[in-house]
Amino acid sequence: MMDSQELARAIVQALDSKKGKEIALLNTSELTTLADYFVLCTGTSNTQLKALTDAVEDSLSRLGEEPHHVEGHREGTWVLMDYSSVVVHIFTEEARNFYDLERLWNDAAPVDISSMLTT
Repeated sequence: MMDSQELARAIVQALDSKKGKEIALLNTSELTTLADYFVLCTGTSNTQLKALTDAVEDSLSRLGEEPHHVEGHREGTWVLMDYSSVVVHIFTEEARNFYDLERLWNDAAPVDISSMLTT
């Protein structure tokens, strides 16, 4: 079983591999028992949201990690993937601006992901 930091890194890399935009990793471990990390990502279309979701599921499944819960597929504007210690939020740009999780969780420490990205 992967620790939350390894899980977050694998998720960021999976999103990056499908050209996810504005990927952000927030350390929420000091703020909530919900998760150690939130990963936020923007997709440019409903098709890309599905591709990003599939990339995370496929990549983590190969590593032996399955989501506990996934919701939002049908709406096509926001997908939430719960991997217990890491929660992934994949949005359209409009939904990300509307829900503004960065503002809601502004006390969470942003994690520098530059070393995790290939693009």
